[in-house]
Amino acid sequence: MRRAVYPGTFDPPHLGHLDIVERSLKIFDKVVVAVAVRPRKEILFPIEDRLEMFRRMVEHLGDRVEVKSFDSLLVDFMRGEGIDTIVRGVRLFTDFEYELQIALTNFKLAGVETVFMMPSQEYIHISSTIVRDIASYCGNLKGIVHPYVEKKLREKFGCG
Repeated sequence: MRRAVYPGTFDPPHLGHLDIVERSLKIFDKVVVAVAVRPRKEILFPIEDRLEMFRRMVEHLGDRVEVKSFDSLLVDFMRGEGIDTIVRGVRLFTDFEYELQIALTNFKLAGVETVFMMPSQEYIHISSTIVRDIASYCGNLKGIVHPYVEKKLREKFGCG
């Protein structure tokens, strides 16, 4: 069985993330979404909420997608899962430059491979930062996030 890990903060998860998962399933039999517990950046949602939002977003994909948290080096998490391939979404050239450094480091540390995927054109502009900005002004999130994620964002920012 070919398995891959799709790691990230996912704060919050959006339809661009879902697009990468769905397209990864064309290559891999199973994708483990690995949600970072303690990212090195300030987060909006606690780990429990981020896990639940992503789980709701992928429930239609059945047991081919598993959503787990990790609080270690990604390569250590992967070793524990018995997985040696990472999937990363790359939107812009600047994303690629950063992601390439991480991919080379992960290969050096543990021999893991990284597969880079471009989001579909309809989602390439979406980032969690943009989603948080729109939500903070109670803006329209239709077509950007899953309805459950929208509900959680509206609650977080006190939007009616």
